[in-house]
Amino acid sequence: MKKIRGRFLLLLAVTLVSIILALPSFPSVFQGFPESLKKILSHGGLTLGLDLQGGIHLVLEVEEDRAVEIAVDRSRKAVEDLLKEKKVPVESVKREGTSQLVIALEKESDAEQVTKLMDDQYSSFEAETTSGKSLKYELRSTEVDRVKNSAINQALETIRNRIDQFGVAEPLIQRLGLNQIAIQLPGVEDPQRAKDLIQETALLEFKLLEEAQVAAELPAQVPKGEEEKVVADFQSRVPGEAEILFETAESEPDGRSYSIPYLVKKEAALTGDVLQDARVEIDEMGGPAVGVTLDSKGAKEFDSITAANVGKRMAIVLDGKVYSAPRINERISGGRAIINGTFTTDEANDLAVVLRAGALPAPLKTLQDLTVGPSLGQDSIEKGVRTTLIAGSLVLLFMMVYYRFSGVIANLAVFLNLICLLGALSGLNATLTLPGIAGIILTIGMGVDSNVLIFERIREELRQGRPVRLAVDAGYDKAFLTIVDSHITTLITGLALFIFGTGPIKGFAVTLCLGIAINLFTALVGTKVIFDFLNRKKVETLSI
Repeated sequence: MKKIRGRFLLLLAVTLVSIILALPSFPSVFQGFPESLKKILSHGGLTLGLDLQGGIHLVLEVEEDRAVEIAVDRSRKAVEDLLKEKKVPVESVKREGTSQLVIALEKESDAEQVTKLMDDQYSSFEAETTSGKSLKYELRSTEVDRVKNSAINQALETIRNRIDQFGVAEPLIQRLGLNQIAIQLPGVEDPQRAKDLIQETALLEFKLLEEAQVAAELPAQVPKGEEEKVVADFQSRVPGEAEILFETAESEPDGRSYSIPYLVKKEAALTGDVLQDARVEIDEMGGPAVGVTLDSKGAKEFDSITAANVGKRMAIVLDGKVYSAPRINERISGGRAIINGTFTTDEANDLAVVLRAGALPAPLKTLQDLTVGPSLGQDSIEKGVRTTLIAGSLVLLFMMVYYRFSGVIANLAVFLNLICLLGALSGLNATLTLPGIAGIILTIGMGVDSNVLIFERIREELRQGRPVRLAVDAGYDKAFLTIVDSHITTLITGLALFIFGTGPIKGFAVTLCLGIAINLFTALVGTKVIFDFLNRKKVETLSI
């Protein structure tokens, strides 16, 4: 009786823990429990997958060539600064094509010095032409491959950071092939906002306004959609080192959008790679704005830039769009700046998220864009639940008809199995998908199969005239190795699916592996303790 009592208490404890862990998966029931319990279990509960609750599925492609161009452009700026520092006069330092760098010298005699500097400090570039006034360098193929691979990995990490801050539960973000990224966001209520957040390049630049005569001739505002016409009209008079960018604004009376053109210098005075933090704040007019904090290097550069340009205007540009162009009234120390604009609170928050998470290394091209509506998700849930109930009911009915009272005991084990499985999935905060439901149904089948093996062994022992207690013990002993063997081989398959599978396959594997482990417990411990309890006194017959 002591052994029976110990196993029964273990069974009861496992059941209670499973029920408690499963509570957050049923919000309507969970709300009625004490706050202390809700606080402990607040992060648990099952999360429904994309196929059950709807959401978005994206396949994006990283534009690798653009990543290489950006890397070469950064090197171009660094080479230009180095030559200025070494006081080597040059006409220009330009990028040609995707991966070439061309240095135009004023004096041919400086070619040897420049070649030595490039060999010493920019060995990632391979010299093509090293004589005359024009020196041409090509980014090495190994470096091109490294930049492309790094761009994919950086894009993955940046997207993951943005989605984590956006607050999507259980997102799926994984690399596909060489340069593609698959994203699944279950339960997203505003798909377009999520897509914009993911695909925002987030290249932040601080650019001084150009003071050429044409700047004064630009219209104060233009209707939305006519920006290209303005650029075409004024392009011939725009200096080579300048460009026209636009800020979007809204008119007060009717809320209509319009664009404000600015003539800004092409070269950024400061870029967002020195940004340390970004937070939503309230501006002087009481509206939402984004406050940015620069790191020590950025704060020093920003201090120098503002000190040298007091009275001038500086545009804050994100991905080629002007957010504000305030006048520098005084030197700004401390590395703090405010990005104003016609923001809603959500827009300001999203901008802060992409700035904090960092810029994407290259633009993303959308290859696949699917939105699964919540009605489809609800339909999937209903069909999955209905299938489970039908399959489970047929199995339970068969066990009661074929094995009588012993079949009822096996059915109790199936219910215990489901409770423990639900508790385990909830405790792990797992995502339940349609393949996961299929795994639950398979688990029910394997649990019943284990009891069938045991019961058939017991029936054989009873036919040979053994007493009930000895027949039960012999049935469990002789079926033990067969049950363990079948479960272990299936577990190996489940682990392989989990390790090498992705998405729905992995969800199926998680459910299957947990179900197998729980099956062994309920089949070999759960039902055995009930039989032992019934056989604690001499029993003449067993309904089996």
